[in-house]
Amino acid sequence: MIVIKEEVWNEVPLLRVEQAGAEDQELPVFTYFHGFTSAREHNLPMAYMLAEKGYRVLLPEALHHGIREDANSSSKRQMEFFAIVKENLHDLERIHHYASENGFIRDNRFAIGGTSMGGITTCAALTQYDWVNAGMVMMGSPKIAAFARDMVEAVKQSGMQMNISDDELEQLYTQLETIDLSLHPETIGSRPLFFWHGDQDPVVPYKHSRSFYEILEQKAKKPEQFTYVSEAGTGHKVSRKAMLAGTAWLETVL
Repeated sequence: MIVIKEEVWNEVPLLRVEQAGAEDQELPVFTYFHGFTSAREHNLPMAYMLAEKGYRVLLPEALHHGIREDANSSSKRQMEFFAIVKENLHDLERIHHYASENGFIRDNRFAIGGTSMGGITTCAALTQYDWVNAGMVMMGSPKIAAFARDMVEAVKQSGMQMNISDDELEQLYTQLETIDLSLHPETIGSRPLFFWHGDQDPVVPYKHSRSFYEILEQKAKKPEQFTYVSEAGTGHKVSRKAMLAGTAWLETVL
């Protein structure tokens, strides 16, 4: 039987998913971040699959999402996408600290993953935290700075007003470059990295992850370190095929 608990770890609300009877045991831990406008419970199918395999799965709620929403969250979300990603990184650090302090991690086996915004978070986290053992990126971009520029250009072309100056935009891009995995691929080291992406994704460019993977594959000392699953004709939605592939991959690396 799989047990789901609502908990708060160092002020981060999350769902904790694991096998019944394993609540007090050390287990390999997998933290999975949801996408933009989504919520933690939307990833329970993936969490269930992984908990069946013996993992402790943590599903944090992102800022301005789910139970962290308030009356103004909708407007804030639209303006603070990258601030939410940065908050996810802080949340991840708090989660890892809590898990470590309370004896929840077996042999330092701690991996992360995420969908869309959560996948972008995963790539960014690899540039910051060497205690992350592996990363699973579901239709996310390792090119967060380029993604930001694309978003801004799309807004400008739509004719929408932007309450941010060009100087402020340049400051944002500079900040994002420090957590841009494509600009700091050396931070990956020997850690395994998995990508899944539909080749018809209209939201997060398929070419961002695919081109980055191809560069990694060419330079890798061990090609099996990197896995890319492409799904033809699929848009911006994680398929069952993706979840099965991600679950099978995690079993080999964590």
